[in-house]
Amino acid sequence: MSKVRGSLVVLGALAGLAAASVASLFLGGKVTDPGAVLGVLTGTPDPYLEAVLDARFARTVMGALVGCALAVAGVVIQGITRNPLGDPGLLGVTVGASAAMVTAAAVSGAGFGAGSIWVAMVGALLTVLLVYTVGGRSASGSVVTLLLTGAVVSAVLSAYIEAMTLTNPKVFDSFRFWVIGALGGRDLEVAASIAPALIVGLLLAMVLAPSLNNLALGEDVATSLGTPVALVRAGGILAAALLSAAGTAAVGPIAFVGLAVPHLARSLAGSDHRWQIPVAALLGGMLLIVADILGRIVARPEEIMVGIVTALLGAPFLLLAVRRGWAAR
Repeated sequence: MSKVRGSLVVLGALAGLAAASVASLFLGGKVTDPGAVLGVLTGTPDPYLEAVLDARFARTVMGALVGCALAVAGVVIQGITRNPLGDPGLLGVTVGASAAMVTAAAVSGAGFGAGSIWVAMVGALLTVLLVYTVGGRSASGSVVTLLLTGAVVSAVLSAYIEAMTLTNPKVFDSFRFWVIGALGGRDLEVAASIAPALIVGLLLAMVLAPSLNNLALGEDVATSLGTPVALVRAGGILAAALLSAAGTAAVGPIAFVGLAVPHLARSLAGSDHRWQIPVAALLGGMLLIVADILGRIVARPEEIMVGIVTALLGAPFLLLAVRRGWAAR
């Protein structure tokens, strides 16, 4: 893809993210007068609206960061596995974070407090390390072995989570809300906490982008082009683990963003990962914010958690993408 077209696609995605972010400030579970909201944004004091806008701003920032993280993690996972159905869950990130949260709640006897983000992130990263260590020791070194190991570890941890939640009602009460995935109730301190992992993951993904292009041609061709396949795969797993672990720890598991957004980015930006990654980052943030807005306004004055909205919208979108060929590599 030419630089001109790529730049236009990036600018278009950036404009979409900006529009979604502005809409998120004006729309919510409570109907607010747009003029009054604009007045508060321009300096007119209104304690009630200021509190509302603070909450909306925090969840908008979280939506942008988490959507970006999950989408880029999906691009990287699909790139290193050469699997169009790949998503961060293949590495056990989601189930690892969930298992850590359940364990901490059972041991402490308390709910999921402010420090739970670190518990979830450590659990996710340790699970990825386990999957990579076990799966990477196969004689063939095939990525298929890595994916099978991820499936086995996920199955075992899922059984553990079910056992813990079914035998401990207090753990179940806390876990059942977190596991759905929601942007509400998170403040900017949570965003600041996950920012370092997101920055490192994004930078690593961009550095690996040219190598991912070579890897898409096949491992033999990539090797002949001088690409250290094993090193690129390890770096890609690290980048995806950091991104998806941070996003999952911050807001809980969010379905389909890491799976569907890379297909949309590929349809717009082409097969070059140097364009796919920034486009996916912007689209992921935009789509998660839009999903959160829908969850807030569809069931007023109640709210549908964003994890439910992405699951409801992501499944038909993915089917449409497959039927129309958007998912073709």
